[in-house]
Amino acid sequence: MPDHTRNVAILGSTGSIGCNTLEVIRASRGRLRAVALSAHHRLDNLTCQAREYHPRWVIATDAAASAGHDWSGLPQGTEALLGHNRLCEIVRREEVDVVVSAIVGSAGLTGTWAAVDAGKTVALANKETLVAAGPLVMDLARRRGGTILPVDSEHSAIFQCLHAGRREDVQRVILTASGGPFRAYTAAQLARVTVAEALHHPTWNMGPKVTIDSATMMNKALEIVEARWLFDLRPEQLDVVIHPQSIVHSMVEYRDGSVIAQLSPPDMRLPIQFALTYPDRWERVCSRFDITRAWQLEFTPVDVDRFPAIALGHEVARMGGTTGVVVNAANEAAVLRFLHGQLGFQEIVPACQAVLQHHHYSPTPTLDELLRLDTWAREEVSRWVCA
Repeated sequence: MPDHTRNVAILGSTGSIGCNTLEVIRASRGRLRAVALSAHHRLDNLTCQAREYHPRWVIATDAAASAGHDWSGLPQGTEALLGHNRLCEIVRREEVDVVVSAIVGSAGLTGTWAAVDAGKTVALANKETLVAAGPLVMDLARRRGGTILPVDSEHSAIFQCLHAGRREDVQRVILTASGGPFRAYTAAQLARVTVAEALHHPTWNMGPKVTIDSATMMNKALEIVEARWLFDLRPEQLDVVIHPQSIVHSMVEYRDGSVIAQLSPPDMRLPIQFALTYPDRWERVCSRFDITRAWQLEFTPVDVDRFPAIALGHEVARMGGTTGVVVNAANEAAVLRFLHGQLGFQEIVPACQAVLQHHHYSPTPTLDELLRLDTWAREEVSRWVCA
């Protein structure tokens, strides 16, 4: 049990991870406090959250949305701030103990960077930060004394399983994937996938971008890269299997043949709570996993011909450098085009591959170079779509 209340800043509090984080805080009986909440354009939701949780600050990062928003509904003592720069200022404040990085996409990179630079404990749900700038971020955490704890269910599982043995004895890390809604589809069926179909996930309740990533399995490709940098693994140590039940969240195989797995219901509140309370374990916030029930746990290999994103993830993990930021930005742009009906489902990954092939690779980019490439890759997808 902590000897003081842990003050939590949530970057992206109105999204799926942010809302689940607030549920964990609500159940903490005062041991956790939401001291800062941020949103981009869902400012009505942000105001409602502020009324319940009474944070010291709320931050709106979309200037246009903020200009038209009525902030009079905020509770007394809550200050409204505008702009990404103010968000980066707040995460550095002494009052903030833990920063939950839950902004979707590369937009979360600068806020996470500011928190790591300030030596904070970062509960990382924004995998794109490590996909785009993994070596730079991990080096910064080491130099500043910051701690990065995973929130993704797969990486939380790996983190826990790695405590079962010595790092030098790790043979292989196996990420599990639900396979999304189309794991049994043929190539012909995949070619006819609609936006509505792709937004229906059989297991997890997520935002639209992450749901589409799960359907293409790009989400798992990005998780390969995230795990490579977060746990300092060799690319050849990383593997993926399809596990439709989403009960086993990942596994670690040791040199003696032992495989350690982490099992729990598919509920994001569990890995969020683990990250917020580590190294303690508090009473559960989700339903109990009843192992005495009749369970059928399936594991099958990924068909990389139907889901080429997995091979792309391995390529990015192997090459490093500028490949991560390019693929991530291209994917974000391609998914947006798909959601707007401007790109087919099976064109998302090829668009990312094409942009990757056309970029000028650098093995040791600076943060400024990565941010420029992020913009370039998005523009390149637009040119690719219009070609």
